[in-house]
Order: sequence, then structure tokens, then C-alpha cells
Amino acid sequence: MGAGFAGYNTARTLERLLRPAKAEIVMVAPFGYTLYQPLLPQVAGGVLDPRAIAGPLHRLLSRTQLLPGKVRGADLHERTVDVEKIDGTKVTVHYDRLVLAAGSITRTFDIAGLKEHAHGLKNLAEAVYLRDHVIAQLELANASMDPAERAARLGFLVVGGGYSGVETCANLQLLTTKALRRFPRLDPALLTWTLIDIAPKLLPELGERLGREAMRLLSRRGVDIRLGTTLERLEPHQAHLTDGTTMPCRTAIWTAGVTPSPVISTLNLPTDRGRVRVGADLRLEGFPEVYAVGDAAAVPDLVRGGDAMCPPTAQHATRQARVAAHNIAASLLGHEPREYRHKDLGLVVDLGGVQAVARPFGVELTGIVAQAVTRGYHLLTVPSASARARVLGQWLIHAAAGDDLIRLGLLDPRTSSLVDVEHSL
Repeated sequence: MGAGFAGYNTARTLERLLRPAKAEIVMVAPFGYTLYQPLLPQVAGGVLDPRAIAGPLHRLLSRTQLLPGKVRGADLHERTVDVEKIDGTKVTVHYDRLVLAAGSITRTFDIAGLKEHAHGLKNLAEAVYLRDHVIAQLELANASMDPAERAARLGFLVVGGGYSGVETCANLQLLTTKALRRFPRLDPALLTWTLIDIAPKLLPELGERLGREAMRLLSRRGVDIRLGTTLERLEPHQAHLTDGTTMPCRTAIWTAGVTPSPVISTLNLPTDRGRVRVGADLRLEGFPEVYAVGDAAAVPDLVRGGDAMCPPTAQHATRQARVAAHNIAASLLGHEPREYRHKDLGLVVDLGGVQAVARPFGVELTGIVAQAVTRGYHLLTVPSASARARVLGQWLIHAAAGDDLIRLGLLDPRTSSLVDVEHSL
């Protein structure tokens, strides 16, 4: 159930562990690809083509049957899952083993105007749409004679000081700054990028020194970073912040965390902050044939101990998937299950160009060395050799030729809001 890091890697590992005669593997997913989400900011920034980070499931999985649709519910006692296919028809699927890998969606709050006027960055559609929207604001500002309209179109706000927010702000700020050279009628002083977060620190996962270094690098590039501040109210042409200021803004990007897929709440299972509680063997108590992995699962962190849970990161989702697949195979073959135990390898943050901060294995890196480690990590973890070739080639082309500022024509008002473009299981 799901084709993200957790779902895809579970199916892939099961194909290796179980012979065709031993098991039939069915994956329920709305799209025919697995998405490498860490590079979405680079798609929005025009560094990468959308196809470069979308791994085709029909090519990557040889035996798994793809059921194109969304899970709408499940009966764990009857061992059935209700699926709505992409054409609207509904089917019921029976299972012997079930893997809940439904992933997550953007977490939103009850902020006036947020769902109507903000943009997310959780999937490929949102990344491509956001790029079109940002370029359109430059073009419209250039064509306008109204100073107030120009200021609003050139005022960009990013809410969220974590990994996604910082990378999104960094890549798009670089894109717009360079693009202004092609719009000589626009005063560069009108272009503003503001990054806000309610937390007292930027990138707390990286540690205080690297967080400060990321702030310094972004501030030098003109990004206004405000901590202890969040969005109070969002209107079509301006944003009201909790520090009492109002800024002209037609582009507010919301990256303030994620929440488990809504389908999880329909299952009436024991949860921890919305995630399904499972044991260290990734099985659901009372239903040993049901496993939960990735962002939808609350998995005990045996390395940190105590009541700690594994954070919802791609690194943990990928490794949990492999353990879940091994335990499923073990349950079918009469072997003992494993417990999930993994020490986090660190975090890498691409700030665009040659700038990055990284903390692999606890070693703090900045500058070109950090960028080399960051991009090397991504090349190792994208889901196929063809994807690696595309990503590397497009990095080199973009470094040499820059951006063409091409819009793909996705500015359909019916898909302009955060909730409309968001796709989830």
C-alpha cells in the first residue's frame, strides 16, 4: 500500500527474497512511478527535469502487479483492502500479508487563507506547478506598471525552516535572482525572499553550528530569515505574520512539516501522533500479518532507546522497508523475524550552486566539500541507474548553460491551491 521509499523498497526486496511460485505481490499506488522527493526543490528551481526523479515502477519492478488507485479503507479482520482505481471504479483486494506504506501529506493548520492561497511541495505536480507560478510572477511583474502589484509579485514567502523549506527557498531564490538579468525593467531591490519558522533555530537536525552557517549563507544572498515567527493570515496579495508585519506577497510556499496519509485514520488502529504504532519487528500488535513502515508508522528507535520513535525520513523508510520484506519472507518460510535498528547517517542540505551544509556520520561540512557529499549521496540513492545518469547529466548541463525560464503551461486555476494539487493515498 504505497509506492514511496517504503512501499517501493518493500516490493523490490520481496521480489528478490521470494520466488514467483511463493508469492504474488500487489502494489496499490495512484501513479506508475516512485518519487525521489529529496530533489523536488531542484525540480521547482529548474535544475532538474521532472522525469529525472521519477522512477518508473513498470521498469524497476519485474513481478509486482501495479494496481493504479488509492486505498480508501481496509478490514483487518477480513483481510481485505478497498481500492478506488484511477478510473473511479472500486474493487476489494484480499491479502495474506499487508504492508501499510501510505506515506504522508503536507501538514496544515487552521490559518485563514492557507489552503486557498498557499503552495505545497510534496509531489511532482506541485514542484512543476510551483516553478511555472514563480516564473509567471516575474513575467507579470515585468509587464505591470503598478508599483504595488510589482512588489506583491516579487515578494516570496517560505514557511518552514526544516530541510524542505530551506532547500526550496535556496533553490528558488537563486533562480529568481539570476532570472532578473533577463528583466531589465525590474528593480532587483523589489525582489524579496522571506523564510519564517516558529522554531528558534534553522535546521535543528543539523546542529547549531551548521544551522547558523546555513542562515549566514542565505542571509548573504538576501533572504530575510525570521525565527520564532509564523503565518497568521494569508490573503491573495499579502501575508500577515505573527510578528505583526504585513508583507506584499503573491507566492506563499508552505513546507511546515508532514502528517500521515488520511487513510491511516480510517483504520481505527493505535497511533502515535497519527502514525500506526508497531513493534520493533514492524508488525501491528494483534495483527501479525500487518506491517507498517515509513512516514505512516511509529517505529521504536532501538538505537536511541526509551520512548524514542524513528523520525519520518527517507533514510529510515528505505531501511524499514527492507526489514519488513525480510520479516514477511521469514513469516512465509518459517524463519525468525528481525528487529529494525538503524543509526541515522546524517543529513545533507543543498543550498544551490556550490553551497551546501552536510553532516555525514556526525562530521560537519560546509561549502564545496559539503556540496560534493550532498550530490554524491543523492546519486547513490536515486532509484535506478538511468535516473542517476539523468540527474548527473542535468546537473552538468545546468551548471554550464543555466536556466531557460520555460513555463510548461500548468497555471490552471483549478489546481492552484495547496489542497488541490496535493495527491496522497
